[in-house]
Order: sequence, then structure tokens, then C-alpha cells
Amino acid sequence: MPEGLAEMLMDTWVPLVILWITAFPSIYMAPMNHSQVLPSRSSRGLNELSEEQRVLNRSKRGWVWNQMFVLEEFSGPEPILVGRLHTDMDPGSSKIKYILSGDGAGTIFVINDKTGDIHAMKRLDREEKAEYTLTAQAVDRDTSKPLEPPSEFIIKVQDINDNPPEFVDGPYHATVPEMSLVGTYVTKVTATDADDPVYGNSAKLVYSILEGQPYFSVEPHTAIIKTALSNMDREAKEEYTVVIQAKDMGGHMGGLSGTTTVTITLTDVNDNAPKFAQSLYHFSVLEDIAVGEAIGRVKANDLDIGENAKSSYDIIEGDGMDIFEITSDSQSQEGIIRLRKPLDFETKNSYTLKIEASNVYIDPRFISMGPFKDTATLKIVVEDADEPPVFSSPTYLLEVHENAAINSVIGQVTAHDPDGSSSSIRFSIDRNTDLERQFNINTQDGKITLATPLDRETSTWHNITIVAMEERNPSQISRVPVAIKVLDVNDNAPELVSGNEAYLCENGKTGKVNIVIDKDDPKNGHYFVYNLPSEMNWRLYFLLCSLLMFLMSFSLLL
Repeated sequence: MPEGLAEMLMDTWVPLVILWITAFPSIYMAPMNHSQVLPSRSSRGLNELSEEQRVLNRSKRGWVWNQMFVLEEFSGPEPILVGRLHTDMDPGSSKIKYILSGDGAGTIFVINDKTGDIHAMKRLDREEKAEYTLTAQAVDRDTSKPLEPPSEFIIKVQDINDNPPEFVDGPYHATVPEMSLVGTYVTKVTATDADDPVYGNSAKLVYSILEGQPYFSVEPHTAIIKTALSNMDREAKEEYTVVIQAKDMGGHMGGLSGTTTVTITLTDVNDNAPKFAQSLYHFSVLEDIAVGEAIGRVKANDLDIGENAKSSYDIIEGDGMDIFEITSDSQSQEGIIRLRKPLDFETKNSYTLKIEASNVYIDPRFISMGPFKDTATLKIVVEDADEPPVFSSPTYLLEVHENAAINSVIGQVTAHDPDGSSSSIRFSIDRNTDLERQFNINTQDGKITLATPLDRETSTWHNITIVAMEERNPSQISRVPVAIKVLDVNDNAPELVSGNEAYLCENGKTGKVNIVIDKDDPKNGHYFVYNLPSEMNWRLYFLLCSLLMFLMSFSLLL
């Protein structure tokens, strides 16, 4: 115990101890009749009592104490007198011996066996042990026979304010929404005091705030922490340190105190609108960018966090609403401008769009602070790209007679450079489609000529691919398919179906003789003229046949 506290206790309690001794036993010893103090005795104990003792018992004599008190933490140069035991059977002849047993007897508490005075030999701590149960007995000093039955009594350790309040669960952490009204509940803290809560004010606690004003307050008796200032803005300050004090003795001077720290974090509410960093954004894009590709990104910054910072983007007006679109990136919270339709520098080379960013989630408590949106302007410039040549037709169909002369022109393809600074075009034939090199093309004007004779009866169609290439940039090329149809001419004579012989069916229909074919394919079908040789020719024919048969027979005989 601190020296000053010991002196204070001495100044306070010594007169009381003296008074107690002076007033003894009226204050700390309550007279008790015999039936109150005597426990039930065994028959043996009754027989051992003298007749004189029996008479005394019948006279309702007995112990004259009930309980005693000793001040905790008290120490001095001498043992502390706790109280005195006395029986009305003591004639003062010093033949009575007082015996003490029980909690701490002989070590903490010592009795003078002649006078019955009980002294505390050690400094006591109520928080360690609040009371001691002991047993007292008076016996004959010479024979050690009991003069009275043993009886229990209690020595209570009287509390002093020697323990400060403690916040066993601290330090604390709590949250409260920003912009909360004054008086909004934040959290509750609790302190404990080891002193006696039913004796005096040693454990009566009062709470106060030492640090954290003017933002927070604490209720003195419940230790509930509340907001004390409205419109606390998380974006300005997110975390506060509050120091709470608990003081015993009802908060009065001289009481002991303890403190704890409460870290209070403001949680976010949607009280800020998204805001573009610029009012005007410039983008440039090549005209040959693919549909769906991103042109650029914009971002509307929101001072809020989490769900409260999510924004959606829209194009609300402009001359390219059908050409461009804007989508939201859920990770970066950016607006991504993408192409919806192909661009053509030669048709339109600039666009102006107005975009809007708005919060996805709106807190109805702060809707009056709106609108929770912002707008900006986009200027998109389309740059000319070096585009490949463009043919005048996606496909070509040419026709040529099979008897066309070598180097004759059978058709022409045309192409142009769509770029502003037009380049000359060179034409060529993809030889993988003309392995026999039957055609040529003029590299300057795209005229296709015949390189080898054609035969419709061998091949009616020829499919080739023409390549157009910019002279200025040979990497810019285009391809177009060309189908060439070979037209028929009458360049084949009729032929008998069965070689040099003709056959007629005996039941063949009149006028339906099919003994001649023609490889040509005139548009209106074939018209043949048939005639027989003269009679002389027939005789000569049969004569030759007979001669031939004679020669064959003669050769067989040989």
C-alpha cells in the first residue's frame, strides 16, 4: 500500500478502532442467549459437564459476540486488535482458557488465551478472502474441560478502496455510419472494480470521456458511447480515437480510475456523386478498327467506397449514338467506349458524344443531396487508315468463245484505293488458280487476255483469282474471284455412235434413228442431214467385202 494511503487510513480508522475498543462489546459483539450459541451436544459432552455448569447453562449464560470486523490492508507497528472473546462464566479468576480454531487460526489470527483478545497478525486483502469462519471455546485452564460448548463466529474483512476500475475487454473497436445524427448509438464499454460493491462507494463507477470530444460522448452510468456531432464525414476523417475513464467512489475526488481506448471507424454511406476528372475528352481512332474493339476509357471518380462507389455509364446524346457504345468495367469502375459499326474516314471523320455517369445504388437518406450523376463530352476523331484496294464488284463472270484468238481480251476487272491519298493499283493472277497459265492480265488496267487455246469440250469453266495491290504499299492487297465460261462453236463433225457401222432395230420407230453424235453443243440442238451413197458405190463395196472374205478363208486353209 502506498505510504500516503496508509497514513490516510491511519488518520481515518485509528479513532474508530479506539472507539470500538472503548465501546466493546456493544458494537462488534452482540450478546446472545444460550440457545443461540450452543450447538447440539453429544450425550458424552453433557455428562462431562459439572452440575454447576448445568446450572449456569440453565441460567442462559453464553458467548457475547456475533461477528467481528477487521480493516483490509491495515498494518501498523503492532498486531491489529480485532476483538475480544468473553463468556459470562469468566469470574476473572484467570482459570479460564480461550481457544481459537478455524480459518487462519494461529497464523492470521492469534488469541490471548487469558483475555480472549484476538489480533490480526498479517495484512489482509478482502479481494483475496472476504471473511473467515473461526471456532471459539472456553475451557478450564487446569483440567482443559469445556466450560461452554464451541461456537462459530465470523471475522469479516472490511473493504477499503484499494482497487482501481479495470476494462478487461479493452481496447475496443466500433463502427458507426458517417453522417449519423447526434445521439446515435456507437458501442458500450464495461469496467469492473474488485472492491466491495455493497459497502460504501468503492465500486460505484462513473464514466467520462477524456479524449474524443466534440465528436462523441459517454453516458456516465451506462458507459454507452454515442455520437455528439452530426455530419461527420468519412471522406474527411475516417477513424477516431476515444479515451474513456471509469472512476470509482461515484466519481468523487479521491476515487481511483482506469481508462480504455475505443477506436471508432466511420463506415461509408453514399453521400458523394461520381465526378469526371475532365469535362471534355479527346480520342482518335483509325477507321479500320474492328467492331467491338475498345476506343478508350473514361472514369468518374467517387469519394465513396464499395457498393456506394459503383457507377454506370450511358451515351445520352450525340451524332454517333448508333456508331459507339459505352459499358462499365465492374473492376476498375471505368467507362469503356467501344465501336458498334464500322467507321469510314472518307464518309465521316469526327463525332461528338455526351456521356453520363450515375451511381448504381442511391441511399434514400441522402437523395436530397443529389443528383448523384455527372456528364462529360467526348470528341472522337477518325483517322484515315491505309486500306486495301476495293474491286468494283465482289465477283466477276466473263464469257469467251472457244475459238477465240490468242492474246484476245476476254474481260476486265477494276479496283481503286479508297484512301484519301490514292495509290496506283497493280493487278496479277494468282497462279495457284491458273496452273496451266491459260490467261494473262494487264498489270495496269486489269484487262484479261487469252494465253492458250480453249476447248469447250475439254473444260467449260475456268475459275481464277485476281489480286489487286497498292503500288505505294505492297502489303495492301485485295482478291476477287473471276469465273470464265467457254462458249461453244461448231468445230466438231458428226460421228457414228458405233464407229463405221450403223445398226437399225427391226422394231425401231419411223424417223427415230439415233446413229450419229456431235461433241458441239449448239443452243437450239443438233440438225443432221443423212444420205446414202450411189448404186455403183454399193456394188463396189460388196465386191470388196466378198474379196476380203475369200482371202480370209484361203488363209485359214493354208
